[in-house]
Amino acid sequence: MNLERTSLDAEEARTWAAYARAARRLFAQLDREMQRDAGLPITYWELLGHLADAPKRSMRMSDLAEVTGSAPSRLTHAVSQLEISGLVRRRQCAEDRRGCYAELTDAGADALVRAREAATRSLRTHFFGSLSEAEQAQLRELSETILDHLGASCEQAGRRARAGRASTI
Repeated sequence: MNLERTSLDAEEARTWAAYARAARRLFAQLDREMQRDAGLPITYWELLGHLADAPKRSMRMSDLAEVTGSAPSRLTHAVSQLEISGLVRRRQCAEDRRGCYAELTDAGADALVRAREAATRSLRTHFFGSLSEAEQAQLRELSETILDHLGASCEQAGRRARAGRASTI
């Protein structure tokens, strides 16, 4: 009986394992530092950032889930925690009673500004600091190739969310 997890060849397995371990360790390190230095988990920092970039600092919850790649239930939990902290407020959608908007509060904007320095320091230390400019360009191109293969680049997803229902507020 063959108990291997995949049928990847040795180079494919090595490439996947290196990428997966690096991504998990990088996000864990960034999350620890963001919580320690800014009081926000990296996922909450990302949510606040998307809201800050949105028209009127507000996005429909379904659009926010799409742009962050979050399951709706996970996003609802995160927004609830941010709402308890006063960083986000929810608003019912006037056009669709089932819909709801998440809106960045002034306190949320302040928290995002405070987190900016911690995020920049952590990203420059653990991500950009380990890569030359040429390696950064290579990684960007490879990441964009994978995103294109999966159907949408980060920019496309963000544009769709900003241009979609969230902009009709």
